[in-house]
Amino acid sequence: MNAAKTLLPVAASLLLSGLLVSTTATAADAPKVVVSIKPIHSLVAAIMQGVGTPDLIVDGAASPHTYALKPSNARSLQEAKVVFWVGPGMEAFLQKPLAALGSNATIVELDDAPGITKLKFREGGAFEPHDDGDEHEASDDHAHGHDHDHGEFDTHLWLDPHNAKAMVSEITTSLVAADPVNALTYQANQKALNDKLDALDTEIASTLAPVKDKPFIVFHDAYQYFEHRYGVRVSGSITVSPETIPGAQRVAEIHSKVADLGATCVFAEPQFEPKLVNVVLEGTSAKSGTLDPEAATLPQGPDLYFDLMRGIASSLKACLSAQG
Repeated sequence: MNAAKTLLPVAASLLLSGLLVSTTATAADAPKVVVSIKPIHSLVAAIMQGVGTPDLIVDGAASPHTYALKPSNARSLQEAKVVFWVGPGMEAFLQKPLAALGSNATIVELDDAPGITKLKFREGGAFEPHDDGDEHEASDDHAHGHDHDHGEFDTHLWLDPHNAKAMVSEITTSLVAADPVNALTYQANQKALNDKLDALDTEIASTLAPVKDKPFIVFHDAYQYFEHRYGVRVSGSITVSPETIPGAQRVAEIHSKVADLGATCVFAEPQFEPKLVNVVLEGTSAKSGTLDPEAATLPQGPDLYFDLMRGIASSLKACLSAQG
């Protein structure tokens, strides 16, 4: 009896050790997943919860519009089993590295996900043309993937939760194919995430309902999907490419448009020069605010997407409500 009692803790210890080894083995066996930008990384991280954590390329306050690949990013791509990106229209800097370094990985271009709604670039009036016209000063658009031809689409697809759900479906399908051992976890996480996205969609629509009819100007035209989903009124943009400084003619035009359109707010973005917004606002009654469509100011992780969307909605409501 005493011997049996003595063996019980030993057996428990061995069982616990076995479980720990099993858990460690599962974590070690999780596929190496690399994601381009924060909003997409957040969705992938949510699907991978309980299995592993994906690597992020464009980290911190960096912008995919101006990003240069680091050696550590190249190593991650070389080791990856799955790579998720929006596509060349958003992360132009990744085109050649993916071709050169990602040959052993499954590369998933999410702008091709089934069920994605795509909106064409708009131009004319208060929206800057996308053809590098006379309004531009010296520009590096072509180097950063902003040489948009007519008919190409806006790649800020994640700013509509319905598009996020389409991406989540493609992300889950790709992870299940790459890692069938953890298929049930991925699929359970997908269901939970879709439920959260539906709730978020309803919440944001309610938040913005009181200010839907108030026009505003944005730094660059990144918000079409958000606008179409929630019926808010983007009346113009200061620049088409956020890394490009608009010319004096463009700034003067937008300055007059703020008054002509009755725009109540002009929104900057955290990565880019705020002085341009101040120039546009000078002499008008419009207020300024900040929108962060690429989550530059937010910490990475599965909650980031929700913080990003709520942040845009709350910033819009705060500035537009202040105008009465």
